[in-house]
Amino acid sequence: MKLNEIEDNEGAKKLRRRVGRGIGSSKGKTAGRGVKGQTSRSGVALNGFEGGQMPIYRRLPKRGFSNAMFAKDFNIVSLRRLQAAVDAGKLDATADVDSDALVAAGICRRKKDGVRILSDGDLKAKLIVKTEGASKTAIEKIEKAGGSFTVVETPAAAKKSGE
Repeated sequence: MKLNEIEDNEGAKKLRRRVGRGIGSSKGKTAGRGVKGQTSRSGVALNGFEGGQMPIYRRLPKRGFSNAMFAKDFNIVSLRRLQAAVDAGKLDATADVDSDALVAAGICRRKKDGVRILSDGDLKAKLIVKTEGASKTAIEKIEKAGGSFTVVETPAAAKKSGE
């Protein structure tokens, strides 16, 4: 067998239906679009149109708002992952646990707007955690293990407050 002899198995590639190519093709003349009207023309996408009935996105009340402009994107780290990193020797239990240490240990890929610790799992190691946030139960578990938690402001937030 040569490279120029390689081809797909029979039936592996299915050709698309060519519409509007005569009455013998089963999709001739109007090409399955019906007769006249907006959707028989090209360039029509009626997302959310319900045939004249009031669409669901207009029937339902507006709720809340999106604060996307000022929203912060935090790395979420569980206590289970912190303990696993300490057990594996990737995270030094004697040093401060902050964004830089977590990135160096491979727990977070990049800094983003900071790190938020969640209480999923248990913590046995005595850690000094200095991050941008943590849940109440996570702080309780850190302090129960003999460690401490300190809130650190994000660099952007510190810059704004200094103005």
